[in-house]
Amino acid sequence: MAVYDLIIVGGGPIGLACGIEANKAGLNYLIIEKGCLVNSLYNYPLNMTFFSTSERLEIGGVPFISHGPKPNRLESLEYYRRVCDTWKLNINLYEKVIGGRTRDGVHQVETTKGMYSCKALVLALGFYDLPFLLNVPGEELPKVRHYYDEPHPYYKQKIVVVGAANSAVDVALETWRKGAEVTMVIREQGIRDSVKYWVRPDIENRIKEGSIKAYLNSVITRITEHAVEIQTPDGIEEIQNDFVLAMTGYQPPFEFMRSLGMEFQNDKDHTPVYDELTMETNVPNLYLAGVVCGGLKTNKWFIENSRVHAELIVNDLLKKRQVH
Repeated sequence: MAVYDLIIVGGGPIGLACGIEANKAGLNYLIIEKGCLVNSLYNYPLNMTFFSTSERLEIGGVPFISHGPKPNRLESLEYYRRVCDTWKLNINLYEKVIGGRTRDGVHQVETTKGMYSCKALVLALGFYDLPFLLNVPGEELPKVRHYYDEPHPYYKQKIVVVGAANSAVDVALETWRKGAEVTMVIREQGIRDSVKYWVRPDIENRIKEGSIKAYLNSVITRITEHAVEIQTPDGIEEIQNDFVLAMTGYQPPFEFMRSLGMEFQNDKDHTPVYDELTMETNVPNLYLAGVVCGGLKTNKWFIENSRVHAELIVNDLLKKRQVH
């Protein structure tokens, strides 16, 4: 079995950036992605626009030209396809990593299609694949969704949006404006402070005027085919309902990371232990890149501020080569 210099798990923008740096350094590398290219971006809402401007999303020196200052989802998919083609990146798509171990200083990666060995391993995993569940009866019903794509299917439907952060607020406003009857269920006392400053007045005014109903300090306790039970400060209330959009956030695959021997800080965010100068974890030659570095603090790292991780990792690998 051939031993790669580097295997990168994750074919998102930061995984691609790691592949580009490996390419430039002449390393024998492979990117493994469980879905399509930039799978998380593909699964974003159809009408999504990035917070960042196009130049802050660029990788590999490939210009990102968009119609507006902030590109949309379709433009980003086109851009990262072009990046992949420009650099002729070695990437396996639709191949899921299901396990890994380290033996005699060599990392072994098991996927749905085979086994690979490498001298160094990068986890550019993202966090979009494991939603926080409500853990209530009825969550398995088809009407319950943890991902949102577009508002049209919810026209003239009674929907419950769970959450108080940016995703929940965007979904509530967009579906309401496209004809849905929207109710928000919010665990906290109100909309989170982290909600975009230009959106906050909009959602707060819609709630205040009653266009969007909001249950504060409340949680869903049960979901049925045609209704939802909500625990409110005033007791249990049942409302008629067609769809539940649980915008409760997502989490990194901690179980998989721990199975590789990684350690975590003793904090509420389960922040992984790694060297900020090299991105190396406590496991030799096992590196982290991108949003996964923040643990549960998924709003700490973005494409624009974690692109540098790729260069830090490859520079460290090259230094180790020189030492040996």
